[in-house]
Amino acid sequence: MDKNEGFPLIEVDRVEILTVIDNYVDLLLANTDTVTRPPLANKGGLPSDTLLAEHGLSLLVTVYKGEEKHTILFDAGYSPVGVLHNMAQLGINTERLDAIVISHGHMDHTGGLYGILDGTPMRVPLVLHPDVFLFPRYFGLDDGRRLLFPRCVDRDKLKLRKVDVLESRAPTTLFDDMILVTGEIERVTGFEKGLPNALLERNGKTEQDPITDDQGLVINLKGKGLVIISGCSHAGIVNTVLFAKQITGIERIHGILGGFHLTGPFFEQIIEETINELRGMEPQVLVPMHCTGWKAIQRFEEEFPSSFVLNSVGSTFTLS
Repeated sequence: MDKNEGFPLIEVDRVEILTVIDNYVDLLLANTDTVTRPPLANKGGLPSDTLLAEHGLSLLVTVYKGEEKHTILFDAGYSPVGVLHNMAQLGINTERLDAIVISHGHMDHTGGLYGILDGTPMRVPLVLHPDVFLFPRYFGLDDGRRLLFPRCVDRDKLKLRKVDVLESRAPTTLFDDMILVTGEIERVTGFEKGLPNALLERNGKTEQDPITDDQGLVINLKGKGLVIISGCSHAGIVNTVLFAKQITGIERIHGILGGFHLTGPFFEQIIEETINELRGMEPQVLVPMHCTGWKAIQRFEEEFPSSFVLNSVGSTFTLS
């Protein structure tokens, strides 16, 4: 595909994004025109169980066009417990899933995958970048130690489950061009430099891990523009949005949701540059999640008072 040629992406009438799991849960948040919070009570009483939060992300994304609708699960959280527990609490049946998309191979986005697949009654497409399978991967510490990332996605284990693995480095569309999976994101900004100290072993040698498997979702909302959903934005949230605009040929941005990875001393240095770039894109809905970090989330609320929405587990964002 010519990088200047717009990737086909048809308009949809409505997008719903349900937060199955994220780092934060607050059962007392109020509804708005954009977001519906889970009910505090059920049949006149408070429930005996509750939604769980963990350092992970999983989103149920549904697109509607006329009488047609399609639902995907974007990422699978960290633990084998959290996503499945919350799906039961929220009444999400795995029969609803038309596909699963993995943003990248880290444990906080893949940890519940096998449990989800084990509970899926029919074969389901699993869309991922081939570098999801890279192993071993490490996080290097300043004192020279290397922390090994768990191997959460394994080809042999997937062969034992009802799943059709679709590997692609390039952009891929689902459901007759209703949802675009970005594939490998081009990195053009000068300040988004990826995860420091991320390492991998390849051919017996240790090298920097650029986390090239990082990818997101793009949806074209009728009359409003692009809705962009990121997992961790290891490629950079600004790079992710710029790439979505480039490959679709659509300039207008309606919503940006997901992990922006601006937490910790290294990334807090680029919060203001990120805000400056996103301000020029004028998103109407801005929902930083997961690895964005408290300091960055606070700044987004200050700088985008009309579009910012605080995420919480069980929240449903309706864009139409």
